[in-house]
Amino acid sequence: MFTTLQSHEYLRKHSIKPSVQRTAVMDYLMNNRTHPTIDEIYLALSPSMPTLSKTTVYNTLDIFVEKGAVRALVIDEKNARYDVDISAHAHFICKGCGKVHDIFDLKPSLFQIPRDTPFKIDAVEISYMGFCEKCKGN
Repeated sequence: MFTTLQSHEYLRKHSIKPSVQRTAVMDYLMNNRTHPTIDEIYLALSPSMPTLSKTTVYNTLDIFVEKGAVRALVIDEKNARYDVDISAHAHFICKGCGKVHDIFDLKPSLFQIPRDTPFKIDAVEISYMGFCEKCKGN
């Protein structure tokens, strides 16, 4: 379980001033590695933070992405999801239950940006889709 102190340190490491709202969102991301959507984060935090708005959650996540503290994953057509693990890894999206799982055991070379390309590539995202263990029998 990550603490508020660890969230503060992580935010400062990424040059983000740790406000109450930012710390709460980061605490949630660090302790819930489920690749949540804005709505999921808002619904989880709003009971204990009645003044929190979806706009605040959205703006907070926008800052986190801009500063490189989290990654925005656009892997489902409806919502962006957020991942606090910014290391090179892929994702598996279950078409049955919709859960997103991390995949770490890929060759590091898959995440290297090609040098000889006419494109300006900023990031590499690898996603797999199918059915998880739980859903594949249904």
